[in-house]
Amino acid sequence: MRIVKAVGRFMWREKMVTLSIIVLLAVVISAVFVHWIAPFDPYAQDIAMRNKPPGSVGPDGSFHLLGTDPLGRDELSRLMLGSQISMTVGVASVIVSGVLGTTIGILAGYYRGWFDDIMMRLVDLQMSVPSLLIALLVLYVLGPSFINIVLVLAITRWMVYARVARGLTLSLRDELFIEASRSLGASNIRILLKHLLPNLFAPILVLATLELAVMLLTEASLSFLGLGIQPPESSWGLMLAEGREYLTIAPWLVAVPGLAILLTTLSVNIIATWFRGRTNRKGSDRSHAEAKDATTPPFAKTTTVKTT
Repeated sequence: MRIVKAVGRFMWREKMVTLSIIVLLAVVISAVFVHWIAPFDPYAQDIAMRNKPPGSVGPDGSFHLLGTDPLGRDELSRLMLGSQISMTVGVASVIVSGVLGTTIGILAGYYRGWFDDIMMRLVDLQMSVPSLLIALLVLYVLGPSFINIVLVLAITRWMVYARVARGLTLSLRDELFIEASRSLGASNIRILLKHLLPNLFAPILVLATLELAVMLLTEASLSFLGLGIQPPESSWGLMLAEGREYLTIAPWLVAVPGLAILLTTLSVNIIATWFRGRTNRKGSDRSHAEAKDATTPPFAKTTTVKTT
């Protein structure tokens, strides 16, 4: 009962965050269980039902909530299949780029020297070039595929994690608890894994949440330009590309995936902003407590003398 009341208070206090969580949960559930909960086969074609508007009913009594596409496929089922592919690409890209960038950033910030100089100059060089241009060039050479898209998205965004992880490592490497670990004989690997990495987890998680929205938009852009997910598979960007030719006669083919991209990225950004505020508030409270403890004079010791 206490948990239910706490959840109710949270939902009442954080209405936008709650709504964003509901939207994101709906997207995740449809992506994971698309083959069980999709109303129709996403690949089944029926030319007689092509470009039907939302709410159409087929000759066999089948109801198409969001209409059909130019090949007569159910738009809602294609949207759910697109959420699976788009979210898989986004999450996989975030994991690969996050692990790569965080590892490089921690090593560069902790060891400094020539490795730090080379990595930071590489970061500066790559951030000076538009990431979408790099992705287009690489995919044009390698060809569009699921693995190539994930690798390209990870390569174009790893430097964001590297810069943040390096800055946080530089601020922590000279802290007292790190010096104490060194004086006790802890190895560099143990210091990195047991002391530095846990302190970087919260800000890196916030950054990864924000980057998920970037990955979703980038994947949609690549698919829209023809260098992303290829037919007969489905992604939200590919649905936009396929529907633009029918914009005047079937506007829902563009409106439905566009609205899905908008709501998903907006929900991810709202949740990331709320989580960042929570972590910043906790860090500020901890800093104030530590500062108060440091400025409080120790209690004078008193001794009791027994008299006989």
